[in-house]
Amino acid sequence: MKKEDLLGTRDIAEFLGINEKLVYTLISEKGLPATKVTGKWLFPLHLVERWLENETINYPKMSSTLKSSPELLIIVGSNDILLDRLISLFNQKYSPCVAVFGNVGSLGGLRALSRNLCHMASSHLIQADEEEYNFDFASEEFEGEPPVLVNFCKREQGFLVPKGNPKGISGANDFGRKGIRIVNRPAGTGTRLLLDREIAKVGVEGPQVDGYEREFRSHLDVAMEVFSGRADSALAIRPVAGLFDLGFVPLRWERYDLLISKTLFFEQGVQRFLGLLNEPGFRSIAKTLEGYDLSLCGKMVFSNQTK
Repeated sequence: MKKEDLLGTRDIAEFLGINEKLVYTLISEKGLPATKVTGKWLFPLHLVERWLENETINYPKMSSTLKSSPELLIIVGSNDILLDRLISLFNQKYSPCVAVFGNVGSLGGLRALSRNLCHMASSHLIQADEEEYNFDFASEEFEGEPPVLVNFCKREQGFLVPKGNPKGISGANDFGRKGIRIVNRPAGTGTRLLLDREIAKVGVEGPQVDGYEREFRSHLDVAMEVFSGRADSALAIRPVAGLFDLGFVPLRWERYDLLISKTLFFEQGVQRFLGLLNEPGFRSIAKTLEGYDLSLCGKMVFSNQTK
């Protein structure tokens, strides 16, 4: 963050067009983003702008229908190898229709879907109970009707290590050890959320972990860092361990879902894509990759609270 992106109390009062004394009220009562350093309040400008956006109560409603070509299917969210291969299969089968993917992480996908910027969002955001996924996060992002959740797969998350695990890494507790370098995924990704939970459980904070700030956009990217010797470990899905012939220390199986707005659910491109989930060609592709479970694939999933 640049110095000019941090505003003082007087600067933030001018920015908001209010009396300086009112700034303190907004901090305590309205959650105005602020941090106190050496006794002085500082205000990160990008967080203040986001706070203003969230506090806006009168704004034009988004269109209920995605304004795009019927031959274009837009999927945005969490990165996954099997999803990439299904998109390729879709493009081969339904040419000249095109499916495209935007890798912005699980939370970015939910936000794009809530703003009608895509047809589907892929997500694996673990909830506080560590049993459910995605529902609480979707509730926060969608003010109106929540999206439909269709399971894409269950997949195994764990710690990538060089073959033979020369440094004896057994879990997140080892990430606080000296001599252990990791690589990370960006904030807003489901894998980053899971890692932060795991290191918090063992009393390790991010800044204590060598390499915590080194972020890469995909599972393949972090696997390459471990494979090349530039990192000793990374949290990622088992399939990339198999592709790079790396060691893998299992952590947990997670549910990876496709979220779809109800207004878009019956569009032709969406239904064609979902239809592929039950076709033998897709199932055969999944069998070539270790670490996937398709027992729920293609089925709608519901929160425990709605059952």
